[in-house]
Amino acid sequence: MLQALPVSQRQQHMACMKLGSKPEIFHREGHTWFCSTGLPSDVIIEIGEMSFNLHKFPLISRSGLLEKLIQNFSSKDGSRCVLQLHELPSGAKAFELVAKFCYGVKIDLTSLNVVSLRCAAEYLQMNENYGERNLIAQTEVFLNEVFSNWVDSIKALGTCEALPHAEDLHVVSRCIDSLATKACADPTLFGWSVSGCTNVQSPAGVVCWNGISTVMRPQSIREDWWYADVSFLGLLFYKQMIQAVQLRGMKAERVAGSIIFYAKRALLEEIVGLLPNQKGVTTTKFLLRLLRTAMVLHTSSSCRENLEKRVGAQLDQAVLEDLLIPNIGYSVEPLDDMDCVQRILDHFMSVENAAAAATSPCIVEEGKLVNGTDLLTPVTLVANLVDRYLAEVAPDVNLKLPKFQLLAAAIPEYARPVNDSIYRAIDLYLKEQNWESSPLSTMAHPWLTDSEREQICRLMNCQKLSLEVSTHAAQNERLPLRVIVQVLFFVQLRLQTAVSGWFFVSNNLANSQEPNENLEIPKTDGSHQADPEQDHSSDVDDIRKRVLELEKKYLSMKQDIQTLVKMKRSWNIFPKEFNFRKRSQHCNSKISRPCNVNTPSSSSNWLQNHEHDGYQCGENTSNLGGLGGILATFFAFFMEYDMDLIFSYY
Repeated sequence: MLQALPVSQRQQHMACMKLGSKPEIFHREGHTWFCSTGLPSDVIIEIGEMSFNLHKFPLISRSGLLEKLIQNFSSKDGSRCVLQLHELPSGAKAFELVAKFCYGVKIDLTSLNVVSLRCAAEYLQMNENYGERNLIAQTEVFLNEVFSNWVDSIKALGTCEALPHAEDLHVVSRCIDSLATKACADPTLFGWSVSGCTNVQSPAGVVCWNGISTVMRPQSIREDWWYADVSFLGLLFYKQMIQAVQLRGMKAERVAGSIIFYAKRALLEEIVGLLPNQKGVTTTKFLLRLLRTAMVLHTSSSCRENLEKRVGAQLDQAVLEDLLIPNIGYSVEPLDDMDCVQRILDHFMSVENAAAAATSPCIVEEGKLVNGTDLLTPVTLVANLVDRYLAEVAPDVNLKLPKFQLLAAAIPEYARPVNDSIYRAIDLYLKEQNWESSPLSTMAHPWLTDSEREQICRLMNCQKLSLEVSTHAAQNERLPLRVIVQVLFFVQLRLQTAVSGWFFVSNNLANSQEPNENLEIPKTDGSHQADPEQDHSSDVDDIRKRVLELEKKYLSMKQDIQTLVKMKRSWNIFPKEFNFRKRSQHCNSKISRPCNVNTPSSSSNWLQNHEHDGYQCGENTSNLGGLGGILATFFAFFMEYDMDLIFSYY
């Protein structure tokens, strides 16, 4: 069963009627309209703040009221005729179209302006006595066309609420009678789609929904298809609509259903208007549930915008489950309403940027940001929330790359101290899916080009990936080769820093263990301090514990590298792809004897060739046990190739 979308969300071609044939001759300067016909203006029409400099003849030939007013105008000083029409229905906006009609300039009649033009034409007495096919007759012809279509009738009736003259001209009653007739009858008889859905359909009758191919089945229309459309009417017009459908014999259950739907929508909008504006007094979970209900009930745009701003002001308190708002509609769009989340996020960032500018005129250091101050904590929380949201919606086949990039790029780079979450979202966007029901859906987004894959990978900073994620990225065949090289390069820098740091600790530990009796400081009571060997022993114990932890991390890294060696894209792709030249090998000066580091013949046996040598070197590394050799061996592999060529590759 399909549910009708509101008129504002349907992809319908609005009815249109063209009048006139002359090109545009009017132009506006501030609050004044001028007619560039080459003749000086001899009459000024004032409506509100606007004034129109026009000519008498085109006006009196079409309007009985203007003819009477111009003839009765008398000027003692010979100045131009000035008329005031402040009571004209729809004001200056409607008179602009009326003036163009009098001059024969092209105008378009639509369901949104035909009622206002009909009322203005009646007020100005533009009947057949002042020319054939005058504006009253033209608008009546078009109104009959409007009343034959449900969508145009709803739009026209919506404009009548601000035009009391429409009641006197029986435009409202005729429009409601037309709507009531269609609501009581089969909507498929009128030749328009009530569902507003646009499925991607193949010639063979197969519908692709989120990448899953299914055979299209006959679709039926629900009896409540008209509830959402009439719920936008004011109470007076809605009451007339209900009375009209009851007179035509509609079932009481359907009438009651429409009233319940109208009451829910009206009540929800009233509740949203009563919510206090203070941040945090209403929970984000409750606000998001109200927003979801507002979308289901098709409330006014102002109501939904109000809720979106309230959620955006405290987005850091939201949870992922509540942020997954389903997309209301049947068009080829993502299953989740990402546009709504984008608007909420934009409002959050605007609020945070304004608060940061008001409270922090100085520049915030990145180190303080990583540690997390009170000002930046909400931004970091929202960044993590958005990354997890992207990971959740990434497998959707209807999620296009620009929309994914726009939402991810809305988070500033400083808000992501670690990029593991955004990497996971990108990996899921590129990841193959295991949908057995469709052989065409082996990948979520198979149409991505190599350049588009590089674009989406630019959303993450490879330098901010953790060691575990870097290991995964180095083995990820879905990533572009350039990104894998970047990941490996930053891993090398981390290992180099770790090795240098541990050698520095080794030197300090060796120096601290040298006897130095001159360091004893006598106490005030004549006694001496305790033997410093006790402090040295505790320091040594701490260092040994840290060494054991690092050895465990090394074993885990060793297993990951062995797995990487067995893959098709092993380490030997780098000498082949980039022709890296090998550096001269030498042992560290702090190792007592030269290391026997052999050049690996291939990437498949480099670990075996270096494994024993590394531990052998570590046997004589001062104060580090086997750890120095382990790190030196692991680091030696990365240093075999000149990294300057990696920079030249970019």
